[in-house]
Amino acid sequence: MVTVKLLKPYCIKTDLENIYVILDEEHFTISIQNETYQFIPEKSREFIINRRTKKIENLDATFAFKKADKVFYLSMNELINIPDFLIKLYFITKSHIDYRQEENLNDDIDVIIDILEQQNIKRLIDKALDERNEEAFYDLIAML
Repeated sequence: MVTVKLLKPYCIKTDLENIYVILDEEHFTISIQNETYQFIPEKSREFIINRRTKKIENLDATFAFKKADKVFYLSMNELINIPDFLIKLYFITKSHIDYRQEENLNDDIDVIIDILEQQNIKRLIDKALDERNEEAFYDLIAML
């Protein structure tokens, strides 16, 4: 059974369409039948994820892992079938995929603040009416 023991990118680069998770030897290890193999950048050295679809783009990539003098190769399709891999990759790339949603969150906050300000003005109008403060009433009406 193959499991991912450690998956930390060397660096993450982004552009408008993709996220590039670049790997190095020290931060990507797998376990095959309780033996630990370390990644070596022999063939492929990065994962490419599409920001819009959230899918891995370089499905034809092959990754090499080494222990002593044994080298083990895993294709991207084999890596995708390892649940640990997808979970770790998701958490690594999550902040880079969701960056556009944060902009929408700011828009929502502005709308909420506007609604709360309007409700506050209406409460102040009610208070001015209760206190029969005609000047405050007309000033608050002008704010609506």
